[in-house]
Amino acid sequence: MNRKSTRASSPTALAAGALLGLAALPGLAADPATDAELRALIAQQSEQIRQQAVQLEMLNRRLSALEGGGAGSTTAAAPDAAVQAQVAAAVADTRQDDMAILQAQVAQLAAGGGTGGGNTSWRRGGPELRNSDRSFTFHPRGRMLADFSATRGSDYGERNINGSEMRQVRLGAEGSMGPLGYKIDAELADNDVSIKDAYLSWDTRLGALPAEFYVGNKLKDRAIDSATTLTRVPFMERNAVASVGTPDSGYFGLGAQMKLIGQNWHYSLGVTGDDIGNAGAESDSLTFTTRAHWNPIKRSAGFLHLGGWYVYQDHGIDADRINKVPRIASGFNDNVRVSASAIEGVTRENIWGAELGGTWRNFWAFGEYTERDIHSSTEDDVTHTATSAYAGWLITGEKPGFSSRSGVWGTTRVARPVTDGGIGAWELATRYDEYDFTDAARGGEGDAWTLGLNWYLNNWSRLMLNYVHWTTDNNVGAYRGPDSGNSLNVRAQVVF
Repeated sequence: MNRKSTRASSPTALAAGALLGLAALPGLAADPATDAELRALIAQQSEQIRQQAVQLEMLNRRLSALEGGGAGSTTAAAPDAAVQAQVAAAVADTRQDDMAILQAQVAQLAAGGGTGGGNTSWRRGGPELRNSDRSFTFHPRGRMLADFSATRGSDYGERNINGSEMRQVRLGAEGSMGPLGYKIDAELADNDVSIKDAYLSWDTRLGALPAEFYVGNKLKDRAIDSATTLTRVPFMERNAVASVGTPDSGYFGLGAQMKLIGQNWHYSLGVTGDDIGNAGAESDSLTFTTRAHWNPIKRSAGFLHLGGWYVYQDHGIDADRINKVPRIASGFNDNVRVSASAIEGVTRENIWGAELGGTWRNFWAFGEYTERDIHSSTEDDVTHTATSAYAGWLITGEKPGFSSRSGVWGTTRVARPVTDGGIGAWELATRYDEYDFTDAARGGEGDAWTLGLNWYLNNWSRLMLNYVHWTTDNNVGAYRGPDSGNSLNVRAQVVF
């Protein structure tokens, strides 16, 4: 009798051990598996357990039949019941493990704010991948600005045009590797591809002050709108100060820049060449750019902004002629421009600007002025000037998206996004721009009044409506003499 029990219980014990081992597999495999894979694995293993239970039952019955006698049947019944109990316990343990894993995943999602267990965030409209302590990040970037423009009222029929364009389409990426960062954007416009932002950055400290260093192609820190990406300024186009105060090398510069940031101020310095694209046959122009701002009053409800900047550019031999003709109606209408008249033999230029303004609760207002002195080896020096004054009101109560830290426009944080069933953020803004090139013998002048309405659907998309009343008085070109008109511009914008 003892021998029978030993022989019968030995395969039973081994089988039960195997069953318990199988039951433990879901817990070991759950970590890397997805929920769907986990459930499929558990169902598969449950079916295997059931089949093995049937095989064990058949094995016990066969063993009892071989050993014979009623006692054998009685002996087999006991281990069969024990096996069934072990199978039931294993299945129950598996289900409990499944529930525990799912509960842990729900808790992890809740702790990460619904951002994919802390590894992915969608708060900026696109996925940002990161490790657990966020020291490594990767964020695919993109933007699309689709515009429509219509102009009427000009004495010149060629200026009264309408149409649509993709003002900007960009794709790129940015991320960080500890204190090191990177950013690259490629722009698709006018059936051509160009590189805009393309730089490495390093966040560190100089003494007690936070410091940022950049190497590569980046916006120069010059004037408020000029130092701000186009998708953040409150109007569809940058203001007159940003346009007139631009050195011949443009908004971007390939070189090195640094920024120091205090509690209520910042200072920047940059040394750059031309924008990306020098063919390598001639020297770049050399540009030095510096800017600072100070907040003498800074409260939770708002702040006062004082700022100033200076640019010196030594021209390369390929940049000995300047012909400034900025658009003032829209980015689409290429015919509504103010002509500054061409200047030959340019050697260098000095540009400076001043900024005054601030925010208070859901209001903002700023004024800027710039002078650009252009030096020539063949003509008298010429000065270009521009003035911009602009103000806005966020009707729905949000704070203006202006950064007191860096003195540039940032993201408007929408309190009730349309994507969450809210009304978005609504902003009413107005601006006056004046262009004065009359210091030159045949320089023109012009001004523009802009009324804007912005609807921020969420933090990364908005619809814009700009009505512009403009006047020009050019002395050269196809559209000479006093002229005026009205332009209606509409934009749909998505940035992630």
